[in-house]
Amino acid sequence: MFPQKFGPYLFGFILSGMMSLLVSGISTARATGLTEGFVGLWGTSWLTAWAMAFPIVLVVGPLTRRAVQALVRES
Repeated sequence: MFPQKFGPYLFGFILSGMMSLLVSGISTARATGLTEGFVGLWGTSWLTAWAMAFPIVLVVGPLTRRAVQALVRES
């Protein structure tokens, strides 16, 4: 288990991993089709995408949170 203070980082890590897995899979399938070697191409694409997505989520996440707070009002 991780201490509570790591929660936002763990959330970003898991979310960026799941989203990059899905998006890279769809993109790879559209670009190459479901051909032989697809899984290897997908894996390579996914790791590259995740390496980019995680730091971006850490930077963009707080900005997005502030934008959402500016757009919603309390009940």
